[in-house]
Amino acid sequence: MIKSAPLKSLYTFIAVAETGSMVLAAEQLSISHSAVSQSIKALELQLNTPLFNRIGRRVELNPVGERYYKRIAPAMAEILAASQEASNTANEPAYLTLNMVNSLALHWWIPRVADFQRISPNSDIRISNLVGEFDLEREGIDAAIIHGQPDKWQKYHCEKLADDQLILVCNPQLLVGLNKDELTAQNLLQRFKAIYVTNPRRQNDWQTWCEANNLAQPKQHNNLTFNISVQATQAAMRQLGVLVTHKQFVRDDIKHGMLTQIGQSIVNPHQQFYFATSHAMLNHPQVSALRAWLKREFLRTANE
Repeated sequence: MIKSAPLKSLYTFIAVAETGSMVLAAEQLSISHSAVSQSIKALELQLNTPLFNRIGRRVELNPVGERYYKRIAPAMAEILAASQEASNTANEPAYLTLNMVNSLALHWWIPRVADFQRISPNSDIRISNLVGEFDLEREGIDAAIIHGQPDKWQKYHCEKLADDQLILVCNPQLLVGLNKDELTAQNLLQRFKAIYVTNPRRQNDWQTWCEANNLAQPKQHNNLTFNISVQATQAAMRQLGVLVTHKQFVRDDIKHGMLTQIGQSIVNPHQQFYFATSHAMLNHPQVSALRAWLKREFLRTANE
């Protein structure tokens, strides 16, 4: 009874058969020439038959070797493919980390989680809230929704999702009792205090919006200047004043009547929304599903 040939010998046999040289096979397998020669001799001894004809420094399969190669080469290819697939699956992250600013996570992502789960039930997305510039790989981020400019993310795959729109909002209750002629941005800025956000990514919102609408920028008031957008949005909902903010951050608040938009939106020339991921992750199944859904969702909401 012939014992099973060791896989190591079979790998070596296939390499020699395909290169026609024990020297080239040794280079391909990163082993010594003598190791290749010994492995082939051991396989031939075990099978009790020669597999190659030696022609100088070259070798070629004899008829027995030809038949043997045709039988085992496809099987070895299947073993390699199955091993690679198992390795890839084992190395895939159990979940993806998606980075976005906190305001977008709270007011845009969370209201849409159920829809994403319906579209991609096998995906598991964890949210990170790093701000500014950062290295995706070093921070363990698989993908990011960037609110800014793409020039700082040139080492990654980066594609535009949507323009950033600035709007003036307030609690609808502030407008109760006002007639149509009084519902202008200029009039409301005279009636109500302006709510400001001072962090570097938001500090120019009022200036940009006022310049686009040919209005004087309102002054800041005590207790109505906040460091983050979430706080400023809550202040607007509490009827403390009017706020210039980013439409994507408050779209659902407007939809549910917690805020109302005054006047028309303007395109923010300083920031847009982009999807970014490493080139290595671009074709990852979960990243591909997330990317396709984000593009559709941003396009849909932009047309609302």
